[in-house]
Amino acid sequence: MRQSLELLLDLVDDLEVVGTATNGLDAQTMSAQTAPDVVLMDLNMPIMGGVEATKLLLSDHPDIAVVVLTTFDDDESILQALRAGAIGYLTKDADHAHIAQAIRSAHLGQSVLDTDVQLRLLRLAEKTPDTTAGHIIGAPLTPIAPAVPSLLTKREKEILHLVGAGFRNGEIAMILSVAEATVKTHINNIFTKADLHSRSDAVRYALTVGPDAPEFRK
Repeated sequence: MRQSLELLLDLVDDLEVVGTATNGLDAQTMSAQTAPDVVLMDLNMPIMGGVEATKLLLSDHPDIAVVVLTTFDDDESILQALRAGAIGYLTKDADHAHIAQAIRSAHLGQSVLDTDVQLRLLRLAEKTPDTTAGHIIGAPLTPIAPAVPSLLTKREKEILHLVGAGFRNGEIAMILSVAEATVKTHINNIFTKADLHSRSDAVRYALTVGPDAPEFRK
């Protein structure tokens, strides 16, 4: 598949394949030699897997954009890859045109997630908000008096729910395919409307009202 992908992408006018690697360790060496703009990273590789390779690669070359391209679309693989710093996550069902466009978007600093990956992340946030948020905050969560959720827009409610699930601004931006600055603006609006003063307050508020509260339903 690596060879086929190289041939296909080399035919795209505005893309140049500068090298291919068989494992994460080779990817480190080759990236240092060729200085690519974007790296397509598999997860299951010999010697060094994609998650570790992504962490090391971005540690040494923070300007490189990493897009995961893999057969694995389970929750753990997706979260590990994104937390390692990948800006995108595609499955190998993606055709070469989709992959080429993902490379362009990643080069511009835009997150790239398969639709199925976005849905998985949103479902994961809905499944275990209390556990995830408690782990992120590192302290017991106590309810606060909820403001009126109906004051929030649909997008603000989505972002509040993801904040309650423990996702960081960059991760929320990836999930919703928006700029991180946009997420920050929405969070500031949430703070103002709900009279919140910290992210911990926002987490507790999200857990108090919950996505199943009548005011939160679409």
